[in-house]
Amino acid sequence: MTDFAALLKALSEAQVRFIVVGGVAAAAHGVARLTVDLDIVYDRSPDNLDALVKALGAAQAYLRGAPPGLPFRFDTETLRRGLNFTLSSKLGDIDLLGEITGGGGYAELLPHSITLRLYGIECHCLGLRRLIQVKRAVGRPKDLEAIAELEALEEENG
Repeated sequence: MTDFAALLKALSEAQVRFIVVGGVAAAAHGVARLTVDLDIVYDRSPDNLDALVKALGAAQAYLRGAPPGLPFRFDTETLRRGLNFTLSSKLGDIDLLGEITGGGGYAELLPHSITLRLYGIECHCLGLRRLIQVKRAVGRPKDLEAIAELEALEEENG
């Protein structure tokens, strides 16, 4: 089970620059759907990669679904060489996304984010309109199902 509060706290305390996207962002806007992981788009600057390692290293981040014993080192060099990582940790599941379909990376998404308090932690969250656009671009069945609810929330909020 993912401890969203603990993950967000770890990221915040390490001063990681990130934007919450995906199911947690949808829930923050009022969608009543269960999500099992935290999806974030992270700033790929070297100092932020160091901060990510500091935040998640103690939680023993490891590739989700990989066989035990697979050589994987969660460090700055690994993050620099990769882009998107689906990880499991002692705090739960987290997807580190260098960029997302239909949205781009951290710098492109930051102007489309809002600051919200999630699980007691103030953080950037993808805004409702952009979240709808991104979910539409991804086109997975679960994303398409969420769009109708997100659009209804957008209409309610005027």
